[in-house]
Amino acid sequence: MTPRATAGIFGIILGLILIFVLPTWLIWVGIALIVAAAAIPVAGYMALDKSQRRRLRAIRARQRGN
Repeated sequence: MTPRATAGIFGIILGLILIFVLPTWLIWVGIALIVAAAAIPVAGYMALDKSQRRRLRAIRARQRGN
């Protein structure tokens, strides 16, 4: 797993822990962390040009052996 994927998963897990640990009025901190951990990679992918996305999909397909 790449370090970026590991950081994203860690962010989501940390957000879930915060939701259960923090008082009720601070739950938004955990939710914000989960949203940020999920949105940052999506925003990075969407920022790529159409040809860059196509190239990235081709690289991933080669890594899987397709």
